[in-house]
Amino acid sequence: MIDGMLLRRALAELIGTFGLVFAGTGAIIINAESGGVIGHVGIGVTFGLIIMVMIYATGHISGAHFNPAVTIAFAAARHFPLAHVPVYIAAQLAGAILASALLRGMFGNVANLGTTLPAGSAGQSFLLETVLTFFLMFVIISVATDVRAVGQAAAIAIGGTVGLEAIFAGPISGASMNPARSLAPALVSGTWDSQWLYIAGPVAGAVLGAFAYVIIRAIPMEEKPA
Repeated sequence: MIDGMLLRRALAELIGTFGLVFAGTGAIIINAESGGVIGHVGIGVTFGLIIMVMIYATGHISGAHFNPAVTIAFAAARHFPLAHVPVYIAAQLAGAILASALLRGMFGNVANLGTTLPAGSAGQSFLLETVLTFFLMFVIISVATDVRAVGQAAAIAIGGTVGLEAIFAGPISGASMNPARSLAPALVSGTWDSQWLYIAGPVAGAVLGAFAYVIIRAIPMEEKPA
């Protein structure tokens, strides 16, 4: 049975991930419906902004993961209870699927509901998603666990990273960096091509990014002479 505190955190994750998928993939759908009015850069900015505002809204409640890969990486680096991982992932997937279902009800199966698909080879997109999520997790764990980092500006740093990576890498892999963001529209739209890479790539990249920061932080700093 889920206790009240964990339930509150799970609901925050559900709402935050719902917002991410509704706004981000919604921008892709509306861009297709409107003949490209939003544009690729606008879509990338939308993803970055929705992450930023949802972190500000729910970060103090759940930590604002909104991403199964991030939750797994935090747990692997011992910054999150392993027992809470299934609850967080279930909430994230539920929020993402609800958002995709609502978008399909509103617009139909336009643009495959924003499903991420590789523009080139699956291997190329797998490597790109791994590297993108490495840097995203590196930023997330630094601002979330190190008091010397940016503190209250964490949302800006993380949202900026998501927006930047979506803008420059989106045309190749879709710049998902998030299994929930990819699996929900793929499931609801019935577009299931190469979805394995949007699970394996982000999870591998997030875990590597988390441990990279842990290793760097563990290196002792040279003391200044008196």
